[in-house]
Amino acid sequence: MTQARPRRTVFGLLPWPERQAIAEALRTETIGGLVLLTAAVVALVWANSPWSGAYESVRDFHFGIPALGLDLSVGHWTADGLLAVFFLVAGIELKRELVVGELRTPATAALPVVAALCGMAVPAALYTLTAVAGGGSLDGWAVPMATDIAFALAVLAVISTHLPSALRAFLLTLAVVDDLGAILIIAIFFTSDLDYVALGGAFAGLILFYVLQRLRVRGWWWYVPLGVAIWALMYNSGVHATVAGVAMGLILRTTRDEGEAASPGARVSHLVHPFSAGVAVPLFALFAAGVTVSGAALARVFTDPEPLGVVIGLVVGKILGIFLGTYLAARFTRAQLNPDLAWADVFGLATLAGIGFTVALLIGELAFPDPTTAEHIKAAVLFGSVLAAALAGVLLRRRNRVYKRLYEDEERDDDADGIPDIYQTGSRRGTAGEA
Repeated sequence: MTQARPRRTVFGLLPWPERQAIAEALRTETIGGLVLLTAAVVALVWANSPWSGAYESVRDFHFGIPALGLDLSVGHWTADGLLAVFFLVAGIELKRELVVGELRTPATAALPVVAALCGMAVPAALYTLTAVAGGGSLDGWAVPMATDIAFALAVLAVISTHLPSALRAFLLTLAVVDDLGAILIIAIFFTSDLDYVALGGAFAGLILFYVLQRLRVRGWWWYVPLGVAIWALMYNSGVHATVAGVAMGLILRTTRDEGEAASPGARVSHLVHPFSAGVAVPLFALFAAGVTVSGAALARVFTDPEPLGVVIGLVVGKILGIFLGTYLAARFTRAQLNPDLAWADVFGLATLAGIGFTVALLIGELAFPDPTTAEHIKAAVLFGSVLAAALAGVLLRRRNRVYKRLYEDEERDDDADGIPDIYQTGSRRGTAGEA
């Protein structure tokens, strides 16, 4: 008689190397998220102050190199330029997840991928239904699809919730898959008239970038000028320039050669990630989140179908999509939930994933070129994200005593050898991904 294989544990203890890598990424994102929150508040206050004219003047000020097609406003430089750095980091993280992380095997990838896909599809469907029912535009279907990991982690820091590392890793993986979905949507659906010469030049640059990686060529003086050239060509091609960032991130090698202290992807991420989280994304938020807040403007969020669809998609769609996707994936893969956790914890995490700030604002600007409509969509993104954050705060704080106990178990290191005791003495909780 064949012995049945033990059931895989969902949200169990992460392998130690994986936990170390994720902890470093989340630490940077948390600090960046707090800066992001500050930038968003400053933008709102500035845009609604007596000095709102100065805000618009700075945001709309143009500079650049017109001969190269790069005469952009400050707002566009942050959206097309600085966010390319953000997507470079996202591309590196996605590559790492695919090669050595949660997405490297079908068994471990199924849960976060299914949850992320449902977490994108359901918000888009709810937006579409709302827009159709209200006779609105369908152009904003992609706005509520993305999770802002930095904003979400900042909320966790503010409410002082000791979320276990497995739940934080799941949230990070969701956001990584979301970012990939967002960049595909931007590349496919928000591409203007193509300049095939510039596009061909961008692809040639990416091929050269790949060859340099294969030949193990090192030195920033090769990659920085080449990266800037690829970005400029991609921008002039009509494809959104952030696509260049994620493409280069996916090309960077994330495995170490013999004798290497760190892979090229890890080195670039270590250098660039703090700039992305602490400077690039907050500056984008500063010039994207400055919407006029008034009674009439807030009323439009609930009366116009497009902004209402965004709010429903972020708050209701994300919760339903991620929770049901996680539950169904676990059910059909015969996985069991970590006995120390409950499905209420997954529900709270799904609520937190309804915070869709940075990428949602970017897609909102692309989907609605008209400034007035774009303002209403931005207001909806802000309102929906704040509402999701508040609901998540209430739900997660109720379980914080459980989280704190699990967190302390994971961090205890009585022998002070730098490795938590739980990895040396074992635990009643299963290792995440074990089969």
